[in-house]
Amino acid sequence: MKDGFELRVTEGKGEGIFATRSFKTREIVMVGIIEKVLDGNHSHASQIGENKYVLHAGSISKVNHSCDPNCGISVNETGAHDFVAMRDIIVNEEITFDYAMRNYGVNYFPKQCMCGSKICRGKITGWKDLPDERKKIYEGFIAPYLLELDAKSK
Repeated sequence: MKDGFELRVTEGKGEGIFATRSFKTREIVMVGIIEKVLDGNHSHASQIGENKYVLHAGSISKVNHSCDPNCGISVNETGAHDFVAMRDIIVNEEITFDYAMRNYGVNYFPKQCMCGSKICRGKITGWKDLPDERKKIYEGFIAPYLLELDAKSK
């Protein structure tokens, strides 16, 4: 509660993280701390480089995906991902981010996205499969190595 967020049960999605106070645009909502370096990618892995994956400590792994998220990614001095408000977030609002903001490829989720947003893509994708117009909207709120990987693939 003192951090401004807490774990709660969500309708139809299991658990999620919810704001216990309001956050202003560009305010850090959650500070990332790397708990463990991994051998490869999986459903809770955060990509921190072309072939580098980690688990974050604390509640970060409980933040749900949304195709219309209220948070984005900022890489901190340790290489971990902080979640930053993309717009104002109100008390009791679920804190969400698009998994494509941190992972170039995502292949671990059900065929149907369950975010429920009006602009849902229908499937959780990685950055490489994100439409160009969505990539533009996310500028400044993604892990920078995703742009490097995009440049390599062209």
